[in-house]
Amino acid sequence: MAGQDARSSTTAVSTLAKDRTNQRVIGSGVVAELERIVNRIKSKVRSRVEHVFAVVKRQFGFSKVRYRGLAKNATRAFVVLGLANIYLARKRLVG
Repeated sequence: MAGQDARSSTTAVSTLAKDRTNQRVIGSGVVAELERIVNRIKSKVRSRVEHVFAVVKRQFGFSKVRYRGLAKNATRAFVVLGLANIYLARKRLVG
């Protein structure tokens, strides 16, 4: 019985979602510098991802989606995201 309680408590802790947001860095030192580096990496990834969605919303008018059915909306989203990738890579493709 005691083994079951220990396993159930560890699985409950491991199934919690991790906090993926930037952490506030206070002070100086090795730990604070590590947190700054981690925050910088997260911000780089976030900016790359958010830029694609900004292009989709602004250039291709995908800010609001009408209900047309899941298949039609999914197809439209895939096409628009593919076009956004081409749009963002246009300088590398031409030159």
